[in-house]
Amino acid sequence: MNERNVLSREDIAKLSPLEQDEYWMRHCMVLAEQAADAGEVPVGAVVVRDHELIAEAFNQPISTHDPCAHAEIMALRKAGQTVENYRLSDCTLYVSLEPCSMCAGALVHSRVSRLVFGATEPKAGVIESQGEFLNSPFLNHHLEWQGGVLAKETSAQLSDFFKRRRAQKKANKAT
Repeated sequence: MNERNVLSREDIAKLSPLEQDEYWMRHCMVLAEQAADAGEVPVGAVVVRDHELIAEAFNQPISTHDPCAHAEIMALRKAGQTVENYRLSDCTLYVSLEPCSMCAGALVHSRVSRLVFGATEPKAGVIESQGEFLNSPFLNHHLEWQGGVLAKETSAQLSDFFKRRRAQKKANKAT
C-alpha cells in the first residue's frame, strides 16, 4: 500500500470518471497509511483541479494537538495556499472516509465543487450516514458528492488499523 502508480495529468484525463475517482482514492489510501504509521486514524485526502493534484494531507489531530487537523481540513488549507484563494471552485476533494460535520462545513465554505469519499462513517459521517448535511436548504453553496469509491478497501484499512490498535492495547495490558 505504500507505493502508488503515478500517472501524468494527460493520462489521468484519459481515464473514465470512475477510474479517475479510484485512482485518486488509492492516493488517499497511501496517505491514510502514512497517518496510521504516525499513530493517527488512517484517513487521507487530496484536492484535485483539472486532473492535477494541488494538495494532499492525512489525519494529524493527535500529533499536532489540534482537533481540527482532520485530513480534509489539512488538504483544504494546503489547497488554498497553493491557489492563493480560500475559494476552491472547480476542485474535487477525495477522502478515504465520509466527512464529519466540521469537514462538511469546510467543504461548503471553501466552495469545493465535488466531494468523493470511500468508506462511510456510521457514527459521525454527515454526508449520508447521519443525515444529508450537503442537501440542507440553508446552505449558500451546494456541491456534488459520490460515496463508496473503493469502499471495501478503505473500510478494511480502517478496520485493520483499529484491530491492530486493540491488539496492542491488550498486549500492553498483559505485560
